Formats: sequence, C-alpha cells, structure tokens
Amino acid sequence: MAIKKFSIMRSNSGFMLEAEGRVVFKHDRAAPALSMGMGEARIAMHHGNFDIEDEVRELCPLSNFEIGEENASVRFSSEGGRWSVMMKISIEDGRLALYFSEVLGAGVERKGEDQQAGARRVRICLPAESREHVYGCGEQFSHFDLRGRKFPLWTSEQGVGRNKATRVTHDADLNDHAGGDYWWTFFPQPTFASSEGYWVHADTSAYSIFDFRHARAHELYFWELPSAVIIGRAESMPALLEDLSAYFGRQPEMPDWVYRGVILGIQGGTEVCETKLRRARAAGVPVAGIWAQDWEGINITSFGQRLRWNWVWNEERYPGLDRAIAQWKSEGTRFLVYANCYVGRGWSLCKEAAELGYLVKNSLGEDYYVDFGEFYAGIVDLTNPQAFDWFAGKLAKNILELGASGWMADFGEYLPTDAVLHDGTPALLAHNLWPVLWARCNAEAVKKARAEHEALFFMRAGFTGSQRWCPMMWAGDQNVDWSNDDGLPSAIRSALGLAMCGHGLHHSDIGGYTTLYGMHRTKELFMRWAEQAAFSPLMRTHEGNRPKDNWQFDSDAETLAHLGRMARVHVALADYLRFAVAENAARGMPVMRPLFLSYPNDERAWTCDDEYLLGPDLLVAPVVTEGANSRVVHFPYGTWIDFWSGTQAWDAKLPGDREFTAPLGALPVFIRADSPWIATFNGARAAADR
Repeated sequence: MAIKKFSIMRSNSGFMLEAEGRVVFKHDRAAPALSMGMGEARIAMHHGNFDIEDEVRELCPLSNFEIGEENASVRFSSEGGRWSVMMKISIEDGRLALYFSEVLGAGVERKGEDQQAGARRVRICLPAESREHVYGCGEQFSHFDLRGRKFPLWTSEQGVGRNKATRVTHDADLNDHAGGDYWWTFFPQPTFASSEGYWVHADTSAYSIFDFRHARAHELYFWELPSAVIIGRAESMPALLEDLSAYFGRQPEMPDWVYRGVILGIQGGTEVCETKLRRARAAGVPVAGIWAQDWEGINITSFGQRLRWNWVWNEERYPGLDRAIAQWKSEGTRFLVYANCYVGRGWSLCKEAAELGYLVKNSLGEDYYVDFGEFYAGIVDLTNPQAFDWFAGKLAKNILELGASGWMADFGEYLPTDAVLHDGTPALLAHNLWPVLWARCNAEAVKKARAEHEALFFMRAGFTGSQRWCPMMWAGDQNVDWSNDDGLPSAIRSALGLAMCGHGLHHSDIGGYTTLYGMHRTKELFMRWAEQAAFSPLMRTHEGNRPKDNWQFDSDAETLAHLGRMARVHVALADYLRFAVAENAARGMPVMRPLFLSYPNDERAWTCDDEYLLGPDLLVAPVVTEGANSRVVHFPYGTWIDFWSGTQAWDAKLPGDREFTAPLGALPVFIRADSPWIATFNGARAAADR
C-alpha cells in the first residue's frame, strides 16, 4: 500500500509516528529513539580486508523533543543542548521520508575534529516485533533471516571461510588477515525488508551497523547523521519488493545470447579456447560464450595465477583473437573478458592515466598505488568526470570494439580511507560508494559502444544504487567446498538476500573460486554446482585461482556429459527464464525467489535458505551436502510434480517435508501443477537426455 498519510500521537513522555496503521517511529524520554555523539575510527586495509576499530567518545541520548507545526517535524536535543537534530517528515511517491539535519544549539560550536568526516556517531532505534523476520543488508552469505544478529555494513573482500570456528578461516587470518566473519560482504547496503510488510533504507554511505538482536527495537548505528531514512509499506511481500525495487532501480532484460548455453571459463590463449570449445561442443554442451579472463596477460603470485590488470588485448598470449571472436560469434558463441577498476603499475593504461592526472592521490598529492598482493595498481579517480569518461571510453574501445560481448567487472571494494579524491568527497564516505561509481562507468562504456542490447557485464561488489547500473551480479569468490558460510550453500543464500535489496539477477562461479589451505575442487562439487546453476539466470564456469588444483568442466568425459545435460536443460528453459527476467525488469520480482514471496502463510518459508523458487512455478532444492544422494525437500501447500519424472510428488493443503533421492544429474526440482509452462518444462526434461 502506498503511504498516503501519517500522524503523530503524543503521550506525556514521548510520541509515536504512525503511517498506514503501523507505528514506524517511537520516542520516549526514558527510551530515546535517537542518540548522537562523537567517535574516532581506526581502519587498516590489507589486500581488501579491513580491521575496523571504533572508539566511541560520547553517545548522548536526545531525550528532549519539540513537535513542530502541522506535526511535520520534530526537534530532538540532549540534556544541556550539546547535540540537537531536526527530523522533517514528508510523504514522497507513497513512501515516508524522515529527513535529518544537525542543528547547533545556542552557544555550541563545531570545530576541529568535530567537523571531520565520519566523526559523528548516531544511533536510531526503530520499533520491532518479536515475531518479525528481517532480510537484506545487501548480499549476506551466512544468514538469510537476519533476526538475532548484527551486521556491520562495509564493502570489502568477503573473507576466506567467513567463520571463526573453522580451520580455513583460522589459517586465512594467520596468513593474510583474510578469514573474515559472517557479515563480511562485497555488497553491503543500509536497507532491510520486514515480514511485517515494510522496508527501511538509510540514505548514507558511512560505515553502519544494523542490529536486529532486540525483540522490540532495530538499532541502526552510523558514522554520520543519515540525510534521510526512507520507509515503504505494502500489503504483501511481492508488493513490498516491487516498491523497494522501484526506489532503487531495476535491472534490464538480458541479451538473448545469454540463454543459449553455458559460458565456459577458459584461459591460456586463442588456441586453448578453440580446442576446449570444440571438445565441449562434441560432448553435446551448448556454449553461449567463452570467458577468458587472461585476455590481457597473466601475473603469477603466491596466491596463484593472477592477471596483468592492463585492459588491453595481449596479442602475444591471444594471437588472432579478433578474427577468432568473429568466427566464434558466427557459430553462436560469444567472447567475454575481464576488467576491474584498477590499472596495474608498469603497464600502458596506468602510465596513461598517471600522465593525465586521472589517478586517486594520497595525502601528499602523489598517485596512490594499492598493494594487491605482490603487485601494485593505481585507482582511476571515478569522481573526476574526465577520468570517468576516459576509463569508460577505454573499456568501450578495448573490449566492445574488439568484438567481445561482455566482461566480468571485478573489484570496487579497495578504496583506501586515507585517499584524496578529485571531487573532495572524504574517502571514508566514498569507500562504500565506489562499487556504484564503478558500475556506472561500465554502464557508460556499454552506452558509448551502443551495445545496450548486446553486452552483459557482471559484478561482485555493490552498494546503494548498484541496482540501477549493474545488470548482473555474481556471488564472488566462494571456496571450492561445501561450507555453509563460504561454499556452495552460501552462493544460494546470497542470491536470496540480495533479491530482498532489489537486485534480482544473480549467479555464481560453477564450482567456486578460492583454492587455498589444502582446498581443491572435487568432481562431485563441480557437478552439484552445475546442477544448481542450470536453474539460475546464467551458467558460467571458472577455473579458480589455482586451476591445476581444481576439477574442471573437461577433466573427464563424465563431467563434460553432465555439464552438457545441465546446459541443455538451461537452454530448454530459455522462454521461461526470459519471462522471469522480464518480470524482474518490470516489477522487481527476482528470478531466484524466496519461498515466502508466493507462500506467505507457510511459516517455514520465512526461514528456508536452501531452496528457492525459480520464477513463479519451479521449486528448486539443490544438493549442498558432500556425498549426499538424497535430501529433504520442504513443500509449500499445493500440488507439485517431479521435474524429472513428470509424476506427482506432493499434494496437500498444508506445507510439509519429504525426502527424495537425488542422484547426480537430477537435483530435486518440482513444478507447480497448474503452471502454464508445463509444456516448456516437459521439453526441458526431454532435452536433458538428448
């Protein structure tokens, strides 16, 4: 429901702000909704991993309040008047907007460290219900329902293992400060959606912590006073997501070639790509594209095979690539490459950017070179309009004019907080925004090349606004394992969580990426991940950071045959996937959907994070446990047909669980019995065994 009016109800010691029958803001002198003070941040970055310490020097409750004329504003102040905030209330596009501004009390001055960016400490408490479920905060890998936990919001590397109780995380912490914790994410966002039919977004790029541990209050903590808090209301969760996605912007529909098969991650040169493509086709694998991340050259480090970070075709490693791209395209296979928002020191693009003055500076006015692990790179200053245009132009010319149809637009999380930017924005506040600027730059490159209906780029990093500019997310660098926090299960969970922040197009590296501390990708893991990817918007393989340690798509004939089976199913689902993608573009309904979007009366649907709906009519329950040949499937109420046999699997007026066998090549997938897409699904089943 659109919010059409609000009202303030006073009491002896406070007030409540109500909108469309729900109390959205509650203040009492004994339990103030707003606190403000000062703090000092200590931030250390190591290869995109951040150690963050917060010394809170004061955090004063703003217990006093004065309600303004027409009940459209409230002024809060602390005892003695040192801190004072004005909150103005308005309705905009059917949403409640609470605008905040600091007001200096009589005799109060701000100077010195008080004026530094990120020096404020602000806590806003919003009313909560004990029965409430909460989702969002960007892309969260360890938890789908966020209730009962707090989530610091800061874009960074996602961490290796992401669970302090695991050996992998312990080893990563000891070796590279890189183990991470459950809240580490490439894509944070100060937004959450509630099962109570409302959503909240804080308009700030500062470091934030969203705390959902309290039964009766959600505590939102910021390193600056947000300019606004936006609150939307809806009668259903689909309507809520439609409103939320309209606010942030939605992804466009994908180019048609994406639906024609799997995108194979291949490295090693033009001839290697050609050989592997021929082998895959001979095994019956429909190939939509070749993704060659080393098109610009390689850089070997102790981490594994890295890239040169010079976004220019390396003709020595890929001779005749321009002719090969044209030939592959004529045969129905596109070529994709890799780029990120940094330029490797010592190579042509970095030299050119430095000569033009387009790199981010340090405090001495020198070009800021970031340590990426045994090599350094400059940061193109995307706050400089000329640098932004230059970089977008280079991407358009070097990638799209070469003939490529897409690329991985990697990174965006590494902006150091002591950097100096062209437009004067403090780096502490620009850090979270950097992935959004990077997304805009890639979108501008597509526009410059007039390739809006041809090109697809995909990203791992994001923040508020990425939805509008990034057409496809990928889950980042999962471990090549089955772990809950950083393996196959986390890739599924991250898609569902990000969907609740308005980004409905998502996929992951088939088989994962990170190969460290004794990990290696097994044949079984690759095959199970390929099954899940077949029932997602996009299929794409990755060799990983240590390809020789990992099972690959062509490691044996059985794996190739399995990938072909799954890719044929994916291709046969193309019309259905186009429908789901169009629904995301028009209404913000994600392609991979939480169960509660269609089954709100099923209590289990609100916490289920290892199943999803693909579009409205397919229930997908991937096998995410090593060695498992069966799994328990939770069914919403109704009649469901087994995708692989065409026979009835569940028929009940109530939801329930049932265990199903799940041999390799037949993950549990079920069709809603009254689906209008039955013929398409039957065709996909038949395509699997052609």
